[in-house]
Amino acid sequence: MSTILEKIAAIEAEARLAKLRRELITPKGGGGGTGEGFDVAKTGDASTGVYSEVAAYEFTTLTTVPGCIKYKGAKIQLLDLPGIIEGAKDGKGRGRQVIAVARTCSLIFLVLDVLKPLHHKKLIEHELEGFGLRLNKQPPNIYFKKKDKGGINLNCMVPQSELDSDTVKTILSEYKIHNADVTLKYDATSDDLIDVIEGNRIYVPCIYLLNKIDQISIEELDIIYKIPHCVPISAHHRWNFDDLLEKMWEYLKLIRIYTKPKGQLPDYNSPIVLHSEHTSVEDFCNKLHRSIAKEFKYALVWGSSVKHQPQKVGLEHVLADEDVVQIVKKV
Repeated sequence: MSTILEKIAAIEAEARLAKLRRELITPKGGGGGTGEGFDVAKTGDASTGVYSEVAAYEFTTLTTVPGCIKYKGAKIQLLDLPGIIEGAKDGKGRGRQVIAVARTCSLIFLVLDVLKPLHHKKLIEHELEGFGLRLNKQPPNIYFKKKDKGGINLNCMVPQSELDSDTVKTILSEYKIHNADVTLKYDATSDDLIDVIEGNRIYVPCIYLLNKIDQISIEELDIIYKIPHCVPISAHHRWNFDDLLEKMWEYLKLIRIYTKPKGQLPDYNSPIVLHSEHTSVEDFCNKLHRSIAKEFKYALVWGSSVKHQPQKVGLEHVLADEDVVQIVKKV
């Protein structure tokens, strides 16, 4: 009995802590903005936040330094962020402003010392997790919906090792939720359920840049290459930047679509860049201009997404990387 009570008490404390962290994540009116030097307008086709390795001192770089690179025709905005220190998620060293910028990015680079990566990696991940950032994870496959009456209805589609009816009710009661439908579609944890209830988590891809590979052996480099989500580099010698850029492109999940005005050759110099989750012809039109979809009659498409070259398609057609598109408008 004491073990069960201890477990329930721990879950209640965890839920309360999650609520407190939500207060930190959500800016309040009045002085709750990003702060001087952290309000950066998003530009380009994607935005990448770059964290330097953990420092044992307060931030020396106090502002976000924006830059931009062009890769495969896409403009990628880079934001050089101050290094993370322990306690950043609780506001130490302007940590809240730094992490708030990271929450807006399409991809995060974490720059780690290859000679001592694991300690720094765990520390940074802990700070970002505490601020609602989930690195290289998918949103929990949990259905959750509040209702007016009927109590807590729990449906488990697979056996659960942690969550049972009492545990779910305990977590929900911390949020003053006493009527809800919850469906667990996999073996979920209490953290997963809390993330779904909070509803403010950011799921972002992350690449770990293991710097200073000029100081390790070839055998060690072979091992590092097998670590998931990692790219070994030497910033000093500018080694392996080509692999880094290719991995960045892969993780950003971008595709290039080339425009072809009637009677002219395709414009291969300035592609329209779309995210792989939004690649319909309608998405393409909206990226060009919101009014085009209203005037749209059909499109001619050349490329791997069609069987015939060209092929007439509608707004719902899904495009592929490096397709060529010509829009035909209504008369």
